[in-house]
Amino acid sequence: MTNRTGLQMYDEFADVYDVLMDDFDYDAWGAYYLSLIRNACGELPRRAVECACGTGSLTVRLAQSGMAVTGVDLSAAMLRKAEQKARKWGVEAAFVRQDMRNLAMPRRVGAVLATCDGVNYLTTPQDVRAFFDSAYAQLLPGGVLCFDCSTRHKLEDTMGDAFFGEERDGMTVLWQNRLNRESHVISMDLTFFVREQDGRYRRFREQHRQRAHSEEELTAWLQQAGFEQVRAFGEMRETLPTPQDLRMHLSARKPL
Repeated sequence: MTNRTGLQMYDEFADVYDVLMDDFDYDAWGAYYLSLIRNACGELPRRAVECACGTGSLTVRLAQSGMAVTGVDLSAAMLRKAEQKARKWGVEAAFVRQDMRNLAMPRRVGAVLATCDGVNYLTTPQDVRAFFDSAYAQLLPGGVLCFDCSTRHKLEDTMGDAFFGEERDGMTVLWQNRLNRESHVISMDLTFFVREQDGRYRRFREQHRQRAHSEEELTAWLQQAGFEQVRAFGEMRETLPTPQDLRMHLSARKPL
């Protein structure tokens, strides 16, 4: 999912994003996040916002639950893909270009979500706290914020200062990471080779930056924003994270 700032907004990346994510189990993620919302709120709210929604693959699944879902992203190209996907799925979902650190919804909502590393793309504590404050302001009393993060173990011990290569049908990706352990920020330099209809390959680059936030940091920032019942879970579980988890999920409730 995407919420980068200060960069070209994914015009080329939007065309290959769904290919890269074709092995991602969005059905399981949708069910998991609906469960987190129900557990925190008692029932699904009428309205929800998904931040850093990308091409809307999770948004359309959330909308199938009956919630009125608004997908938010900084990339106009990603949002165009998301609108096409919603029409194809036959669901009603709105898509708005906004910065997740400064949400502005016409009405407050019962749930705010940010999945698939959206919060990792906020690379300073100030940015994360701005998002938490913004989400808190947009939530109704009793509403819930749910999000995931790639863990420090994943970004620093597994992916830091590493090189990866991946070949898909008609596309090859070369991926070089560089880690700043002091700031916990990993810089990712990706080079794509995409086969065109005439057989030639088009080359383009993407540069991404993510921060490996710790559970302790996130919990403290959520509490400072005013949230209560802050809970952290291991990857796709409802039990506590372990040191070996590659991803953690958090939920936090706005007081009634």
